[in-house]
Amino acid sequence: MISKKEKSSFKDQFAALKNLGPFFRMVWETDRAMTTANVVLRIIKSIIPLAMLYVGKEIVDEVIHLINVGSDDKSVIWFWLSLELGLAVFSEIMNRAITLIDSLLGDLFSNKSSEQLIRHAAQLDLYRFEDAEFYDKLALARRQTTGRTILLSQVLTQLQEMVTVISLGAGLVYFNYWLIIILIIAVVPSFLGETHFNQRTYSLTRSWTPERRELDYLRYIGASDETAKEIKIFGLSHFIVDRFKMIADKYYHANRIIATRRAIWGTLLSAIGTLAYYGAYVFIIIQTIGGLLTVGTLTFLAGSFNRMRTMLQMIMNRFSKITQESLYLKDFFEFLDLKPQIQTPLDFIPFPKKIKQGFVFDNVSFKYPNSEKYAIKDLSFHLKPNEKLALVGENGAGKTTLVKLLARLYEPTSGSIMLDGEPLQKYSLLELRDNIGVIFQDYIRFQMKASENIAIGNIEKLNELPTIKSAATKSLADSVVNDLPDEYEQMLGKRFAKGVELSGGQWQKVALARAYMRDAQLLILDEPTSALDARAEHEVFLRFAELIEGKAAVLISHRFSTVRMADRILFLENGQLLELGSHEQLLAKEGKYAELFKLQAQGYQ
Repeated sequence: MISKKEKSSFKDQFAALKNLGPFFRMVWETDRAMTTANVVLRIIKSIIPLAMLYVGKEIVDEVIHLINVGSDDKSVIWFWLSLELGLAVFSEIMNRAITLIDSLLGDLFSNKSSEQLIRHAAQLDLYRFEDAEFYDKLALARRQTTGRTILLSQVLTQLQEMVTVISLGAGLVYFNYWLIIILIIAVVPSFLGETHFNQRTYSLTRSWTPERRELDYLRYIGASDETAKEIKIFGLSHFIVDRFKMIADKYYHANRIIATRRAIWGTLLSAIGTLAYYGAYVFIIIQTIGGLLTVGTLTFLAGSFNRMRTMLQMIMNRFSKITQESLYLKDFFEFLDLKPQIQTPLDFIPFPKKIKQGFVFDNVSFKYPNSEKYAIKDLSFHLKPNEKLALVGENGAGKTTLVKLLARLYEPTSGSIMLDGEPLQKYSLLELRDNIGVIFQDYIRFQMKASENIAIGNIEKLNELPTIKSAATKSLADSVVNDLPDEYEQMLGKRFAKGVELSGGQWQKVALARAYMRDAQLLILDEPTSALDARAEHEVFLRFAELIEGKAAVLISHRFSTVRMADRILFLENGQLLELGSHEQLLAKEGKYAELFKLQAQGYQ
C-alpha cells in the first residue's frame, strides 16, 4: 500500500512536468532551426526499429522457404539483406546527427540560461545577496544552467522512443493483445519504484543545499590563492579538512541509505519484469510449435516484445528521471520569478542635467531585513550641490549604509530622500546610478586586464583608451600601470596565465581610477584608500578635491587629517547624527569629533 507521503511525492513529480513548457520555450528561442531538425530526425529514427524487425522476419521466413522448396533463387533474400544493411547504415547516420545537434543545442542553451541568470541576478535588490536563503536559491538555480543538455536529450529521446513503442505495440496487438497486458505487468512495478526513489533523492538534495554550499566554500578556501597565506600561517588545513570530512560524511551516509534501498527494490522489481518477459516468450514459442505462427513471426514477436520491454523500462525510468530533473528545473524558474522591489517607476522623471538643490535626508531610518536594530535612525541633513561632505564615525556607525541609501541600493525603512525637491524613487535607476560614482572600501580586484579593471567604472568606454589613461592619471594609477610588462593590456591577479599581482595600495589606485571614468555629478569614496599610508592618502584626496570642482562629493575616511579638507563633516554614532559642521566648527564645539581628532593627532606627535 502506498503511503500518503509517497502519493504526495508522485503528485509533486507529475506537477513538476509543467516546468517543461517554459523549458522548451527557452530551447525553441535558443535556436529554432536546430530544435526543428532535432525533432524531425528523431521522428524518422523512431520508425527504424520496427522496419528492422519486419525485415528480419522476412529474411528468416525466406530462408526457411528456400530450405523447404530447395530453390536456388536467392534474389529475394538479397533484397531483404540489402534493405537491412541500408537501414542499419541510415540508423547510424541518424544517431550521429542527433548526437551532434543535441550537443550543440545543449551548449547554446546552457550559455543562454547562464546569461539569463546573470542578467536577472543583477536586477535583484542588494539585500537579497545578504541573505543565506537567497544564496541557497541562487546555488540551486546556478546548477540548472549546466547539465540541461541531459534533460533536453532525455525529453526528446523519450518522445522518439514513445513513437517507436507505439509502432511496435501495434504489431503485437495485431498478433495477440495478451502480449501488451503481460508487457504492462513487466514494467509498471519498476517504474513506480524509480519514481518513489527519485523523489526521495530530490528531497535529500534540496534539504542539504546549505551544507552542500558550505562544502563548495570549503573546497574553495582550502585551495585558493586568496586564502593560501592565512591557511599556512595559521595552520588551518587540518581544521578545513576535518570540517569538510564531517559534513561530507554525513551527506554520504544519508545518501547511502537511499541508494542502498533503491538498489534492493530495483533488483526485486526488475526480476518481476524479467519473469513476465519469459512468460510471454514461452507463450509465443508454444504458438509457433502449434503452427499458429511462422518462425519469422516468432522472431518478429520475440524481438518486438523484448525491445518494447527494454524501451518501456527505459521510458518509465527516464520519465522518472525527467520528472526529477523537472523538480530541479523548478529551482531555476523560481529564481527567475524573484522580482526586485527597487525599480524605476513607469512615470519616472528625467534626472537633472545639473543638480540645483542637492540631496535631502528627511528623518530617514533604515534597518536590514531580518534585523531588529536600526543601521540608520532618524537621520536628517542636506547635501548641497558642489559640497564636499565627509562622513566619520566608528565602525558600524552607518556610514556605508548611508552611501547605499544615496545610490538607492536600499530603500529607507521610514522617512524620505529627496533630490531637487523630488523623492529619489521618482527618478530612473539607470540615470541615478549613472550620475553617482561610488568606490566602496570592499572594491573587487577583478582578474582582468588593467584597462578593463579601470573601465569597469564606465564599461561603455571600455574601448576608449585615452579616457582610461586619463582616469589612471587622475587616480595616480598611471605610475602603477606603466611599470607593468604589458601596461594597460597586462592581466592583473594570478588566476590566469601571465597575470601580475599588485600590492594593496596599487590595487586601490586602480580602483580609484574607476571613479574618474564616470562623468558623475556625485562622487563617493567609501574608505577606498585604507591601504595607502597617510601621506599617499592625503595626496589622493588633494587631487580628488581639485578634480571634482563643481561636483558634489562624499568622503569616508578614518583619518581626520584627510576629512578636514571637506566643506562639512557629518559625525555618525549608532546610525544617528551626532555632530555636523566644518572642521573648525566641530573643534570649537569640543564634542566627540574634537576628542577623537586630538587623540589621533597625538599619535602623529
